[in-house]
Amino acid sequence: MSKAIYNPTLASVEEHTNESATFTIEPLQAGYGNTLGNSLRRVLLSSVRGGAIVAFRIQGATHEFTAIEGIKEDVVDIMLNIKNIRLRVLTDEPVELRLEKHGSGPILAGDIQTTADVEIVNPEQIIATVDDPNGSVVIDFVAEAGRGYLTIEDSTVDRLHSDMIAVDAVFSPVLRVRYKVGGTRVGQETNLDKLTLTVDTDGTMSPKDAFEEAAAILVNQYEALAGSTRVEAAPALVQPQQQNDESELNTPIEDLDLSSRTANALINNDIRTVYDLVTLSEQDLRELKGFGSKALDEVKDKLAELEL
Repeated sequence: MSKAIYNPTLASVEEHTNESATFTIEPLQAGYGNTLGNSLRRVLLSSVRGGAIVAFRIQGATHEFTAIEGIKEDVVDIMLNIKNIRLRVLTDEPVELRLEKHGSGPILAGDIQTTADVEIVNPEQIIATVDDPNGSVVIDFVAEAGRGYLTIEDSTVDRLHSDMIAVDAVFSPVLRVRYKVGGTRVGQETNLDKLTLTVDTDGTMSPKDAFEEAAAILVNQYEALAGSTRVEAAPALVQPQQQNDESELNTPIEDLDLSSRTANALINNDIRTVYDLVTLSEQDLRELKGFGSKALDEVKDKLAELEL
């Protein structure tokens, strides 16, 4: 059988909601389910680009332990609410935003005056509540794009304005990743893995975009380490349902009008359908017991005739 490592295929993507999807990757080389599942999970949770508010300033509040007249919540509660604002930041530069509220009632994320570079995804998120009918609140924010987690210490050092209150920011748009590894088979290959990976996001990025970005990050990392070395991969093993003409692939070997010697050699090696045949490489066929070069040429001609 072939000694090359097979490339996987993304067999299906099941979208549960706009924020949740399950990816099925199969077939994988034996043991590669955990190899890919763990690396994709770690990168999805830590390295996918997202946006977050990193600092804010409330007029009348000098630090996070201040009580603000006319507002129900204190600054610490407001800070926690601000951390729950989900937004897309479309620039690499910090963006300053402002919110102005007059009169009583809840202050929502949707009240923030955004720019062309920032979009609020959960405008219903409550920031604070004004309980004074004559009250007036002005809050300034700084939003940034980034990856991973920004500690409050780093945010304090890098803040745009020294009088702003720094926020420890979670940039990752991915909330949760779960994966499971099972077994699968393709033709004569029985020791293969199937990886199912479920990605939940916060709505600022689709699960599919997050999945593809994480895979691209891993590709870049490994290419940088591989140098000029390249390893030839075997063609992807394809499940029958992924082929265009399943009925043709299920055709018995006996119906291919092969010579009796070639047909018997295939059947004796437990190759009974066209699908069993197309999953084997030329080297795999050469290694079959009782299968010579003439039989190989006959099979290649027949597959070419079938456009397979």
